[in-house]
Amino acid sequence: MTPFTSHARTSVVCESGALGRLGEFARGHNFARTLLVADEGMVKAGFVARAVRSLEEAGVHVTPWHGFGENPDTDAAEAGRAFAAPLRVDSIIGLGGGSSLDAAKAVNFLVTNGAAMHDYWGYGKARRPLLPMIAVPTTTGTGSEAQSYAVISDARTHRKMACGDPSAAAKLALLDPELAMMQPRRVLAASGFDALAHAVETWVSTRANAMSDCFAREAWRLIHENFERALNGAGVEIAGRMQVASYLAGAAIEHSMLGAAHACANPLTQRYGTTHGHALAMLLPHVVRWNTPAVQGRYSDLHPELALRIEEMRDAAALPRSLSAAGVEMDSLAELSERAAEQWTGTFNPRKFDAAAAQELYLCAF
Repeated sequence: MTPFTSHARTSVVCESGALGRLGEFARGHNFARTLLVADEGMVKAGFVARAVRSLEEAGVHVTPWHGFGENPDTDAAEAGRAFAAPLRVDSIIGLGGGSSLDAAKAVNFLVTNGAAMHDYWGYGKARRPLLPMIAVPTTTGTGSEAQSYAVISDARTHRKMACGDPSAAAKLALLDPELAMMQPRRVLAASGFDALAHAVETWVSTRANAMSDCFAREAWRLIHENFERALNGAGVEIAGRMQVASYLAGAAIEHSMLGAAHACANPLTQRYGTTHGHALAMLLPHVVRWNTPAVQGRYSDLHPELALRIEEMRDAAALPRSLSAAGVEMDSLAELSERAAEQWTGTFNPRKFDAAAAQELYLCAF
């Protein structure tokens, strides 16, 4: 049996309408002056106003901050620190997709520990505990609410950095299926495929263990049964199942790790701005086929024809099928392969992964 250590750092509440109880939960965790990190889309959707109302009614002083975009970077983290430092907040709430949750964690690192985001690249480098955080995801993809990592892009190179610490894990993950149900279909397609890839890659990671297997297997089951139904607008119950699947897949990452699909996806975002879920949709079926000789039949425990099933779900979501159709240039594959080989996630792939392997996978996906 693979050794593992498990820590239940995050409590979970899954309940329709839970956003309306945010103030109650914040007070229960002794929040008094909190920073609400949410992107502009959350403002336009009215979610920020609902969150602020709940917090203020519970007597929690709240200041919203929206100064970041998709794939938050080091400049946004610094801007968040400058905004939050004079407020003397005692807590942080992240509301939105993975970008909001990662931005909240990044600001938390800098407000509590100073220095720069590059100083936290890796794990366990915070000198002081981070402020307590509540994570309220509105998409069903990254699983950031279940993890003690923030993924932040270098503003100069656009390389993604995983910055983690035990105290970066949210104290509470508030899963409200009504929020998940309001995702635009295109967001659900990309985020849902991200969660799917998390389940598949953690299932065969070299760090997979009894605990991560529980999370990954159930995440896959829920996505396999509900992804297409959610895309067709099946309602709050199905949205809730996808939300739980996203959380579980994120918890699987926390207990295991990812692999070659994510290692190859990140350079596509870095160079071409490719949406993360789209990059995974083009790569994951090929990674599954490429890894199959090295995983001793584990993929078939999820599905007897896993790569084909993944392609069915990709096509149902109308996600891109090839790198060439997505505008990737053949001449860039060598450079992309070198960058992929540098990605930390590739070191946990069940089959040896290097630049030559990355180029083979890119060519398959091209």
